[in-house]
Amino acid sequence: MALYLIESSLNGIVSAKEELDQKVSELQGKLNENQASLIELQVSKDFSRAFFIVEAENQKAATETLKDIQIPIHLVKQVRLVGKELEDVKKNNEVVNYLVEWNLPEDLTMEQYLERKKKNSVHYQEVPEVTFSRTYVCEDMTKCLCFYDAPDEEAVKRARNAVKTPIDSITEILADK
Repeated sequence: MALYLIESSLNGIVSAKEELDQKVSELQGKLNENQASLIELQVSKDFSRAFFIVEAENQKAATETLKDIQIPIHLVKQVRLVGKELEDVKKNNEVVNYLVEWNLPEDLTMEQYLERKKKNSVHYQEVPEVTFSRTYVCEDMTKCLCFYDAPDEEAVKRARNAVKTPIDSITEILADK
């Protein structure tokens, strides 16, 4: 089984948390029928951006179900989870409220990325009000998504500066808890 990042927009599909919850229930049921599962879904507060992480045998199994329930697909990438065990993410017991996207440099390898992360992660302690949760790194090394719990966007920026890692975009995500 592999993990897939599927980016979408839910504008015009859902406009409230209750509608989102119904759509997610429908999606989970259909994914289960295809021997796939929704690991997590993070959605911007205005529903303009949605980040689905789906575990499936292949990309088609990961995406067909979303298409079947009229969820548009803007991007699909196979990803690797870094910083957290998959079983812990599946428990869904951690609050995250910011998602940082970083478009990786073309010459960066996965090994270099992992070594850099290991070396720099200790600096998160310099910004104690921010909690780093996890990262999904695209296997093709084009970008990564990093999840944080922070009081505000400025705190996230300070944390990223502390670990010497750029930001291409920050999205405040809908609180799940």
